[in-house]
Amino acid sequence: MGAAPSWLTPQVRRVLAEWPLLLGFAVIAVPALATLAAGTWSTEAGSDGPIILATGAWLIWRAWPGLVAHGSPGRGWVTAAILTPALVAYAIGRAYDFETAAMMGVWGAGVAILQSRFGGASLRANGFPFLYLAFLIPPPAIVLLAVTAPLKIFVSVAATSILALAGLPVVSHGVAIDVGSYQLLVEEACSGMNSILGLLAVGLFYIHLMHGSSVRRSVILTAALIPIAIVANIARIMILILLTYFAGNDAAQGFLHGFAGMVVFTVALGLVFAFDQLVSRLERMRGAPQ
Repeated sequence: MGAAPSWLTPQVRRVLAEWPLLLGFAVIAVPALATLAAGTWSTEAGSDGPIILATGAWLIWRAWPGLVAHGSPGRGWVTAAILTPALVAYAIGRAYDFETAAMMGVWGAGVAILQSRFGGASLRANGFPFLYLAFLIPPPAIVLLAVTAPLKIFVSVAATSILALAGLPVVSHGVAIDVGSYQLLVEEACSGMNSILGLLAVGLFYIHLMHGSSVRRSVILTAALIPIAIVANIARIMILILLTYFAGNDAAQGFLHGFAGMVVFTVALGLVFAFDQLVSRLERMRGAPQ
């Protein structure tokens, strides 16, 4: 017999050995992800979804040796208790085009399958990738509307108040902003909620790689992400107001609109990393354990 292909490493062989589980999961996951890609992921609000999927898959790949080494078949009733409601949620989501329910079902089915193969103890010991992938579940529209409504008003009032102090002719009427002869509307993408979720996912990914599963550091960073995301979106609205006033509405709502979002998100990530470094330095000064 010839030698095994170079790409068939022990890690790959361990994964391929679970092909029945992978195939069964793919049957439900692929259609749901395709719907998500054509829907939420095609909008600015869900643009971080593919990144979360790719990094989450890499985290599972990274955790796979630990799952295999310490895992043992889980109890059947536990698997059934997780899988049954997951499949019900998936069926409802697919039947009624409800992305949240469908992805909850996919996520739950994935956890149930892995629990059946490796057991609850192994999943808890290597559980971060599965918690991280829960960010793929889009929040229900009714929840987003309830949360983003006050955020939209807050960030628009804050942005216009700062620019008005600088002498710009800008006034906020709730989510409507008058600047010169133009009027802008603050959309859900600018409210801060989507940035909070995106930053939370990326921030937890970063903290897991840099500090392991430190609960204390995760809590500190999570608490910092919310004000950072809101401040970043206030800055974004200020940039769009300035672009509208000085370059016109077409420039602000075209390419520069998305570009402003990318710049602000990058700056927000930089603030997250800088804050984490500051916390690390303060802990070293105090002699706290990392």
